[in-house]
Amino acid sequence: MYPALAVCEALSAKQPALDVLWVGGEGGMEEELVNRVGIPFRSVPAAGVHGVGLRALHGNIAKLARGVAASRRILREFKPDALFFTGGFVAAPMAVAGRNIPTVLYVPDIEPGLALKFLSRFADVVTVTAPDSKKYFSRRGRIVLTGYPLRSDLSNWSREKAISHFRLDASQKLPTLLVTGGSKGARSINMAVIKNLNSLLEITQVIHITGTLDWPVIEKAADELPAQMKSRYHAMPYSHEMGAALTAADLVLSRAGASSLGEYPFFGLPAVLAPYPYAWRYQKVNADYLVEKNAAIILQDELLEKNLLPVLKGLLLDSEKREAMRIAMKKLSHPNAADAIASQLVELAGAQPL
Repeated sequence: MYPALAVCEALSAKQPALDVLWVGGEGGMEEELVNRVGIPFRSVPAAGVHGVGLRALHGNIAKLARGVAASRRILREFKPDALFFTGGFVAAPMAVAGRNIPTVLYVPDIEPGLALKFLSRFADVVTVTAPDSKKYFSRRGRIVLTGYPLRSDLSNWSREKAISHFRLDASQKLPTLLVTGGSKGARSINMAVIKNLNSLLEITQVIHITGTLDWPVIEKAADELPAQMKSRYHAMPYSHEMGAALTAADLVLSRAGASSLGEYPFFGLPAVLAPYPYAWRYQKVNADYLVEKNAAIILQDELLEKNLLPVLKGLLLDSEKREAMRIAMKKLSHPNAADAIASQLVELAGAQPL
């Protein structure tokens, strides 16, 4: 969602009179988040057809057919000049219904999933986060390297303001470790951090964005810290100010979702990545890419508790190594990605960029 919102923001800057309609799935948090930024929202039925039983497959195909019919009604009413997809099976009905409308597809992860490969058949332009994505497409159409589109609010923080926001102690001159696992959190990362928390707090300050599921456990562990350690540990279930967290950090420990390919390069933030192991290999491919560029280190999920402390300690105590990783990470940044994708849409729609 966030890459799409970033592109919408860039489009509005290029074409102030632009009409945007967001078409998403039925139910869930998407509609609430989109309405919060003032974009009209319509929903269509959608379902995947991969890896399901025959009974579910029959039901999903019927749901997709209803989604195509609903998409056609929306297109007749809205009459768009261009379509923009960022993936997910919810886009499939709209892609089928709008196959004669100029279309741009954005691929967040380096390796596209099944839905993105399907959607690429309908796209006039495929925009990608990293050059390594190009090898996954056999099509002869335009594949454009843009980078990962970021929301403008991420860059609103100076380091001084970010340190103050999280009440970090600049006088201690300790490096700051950011730990994050997304809105729901990453349990194996959370538990490994808690197990090694006292040792970590001897050498670093920690911003720990835990997610909601593990928050009661984390909160209890924070309350039990020795008094001299509590001021170095800043835990919260969720932060609306990720820009501040990324600005204040000297090192990040996280999964390897698509945002790691955009946010960490933009902030020049060295990373220790623990790819989520219970899904297809998208996160592993993302992490491998950053490791090959000398910008990150992989820590396998099953080895988190055992190897977390030595890996983090080796980086937190070695400022020269972190600086080399910071420079390597920064080289991967595409700060104008949202504008580049917006330009592709404006061009396809037949309008002249302002």
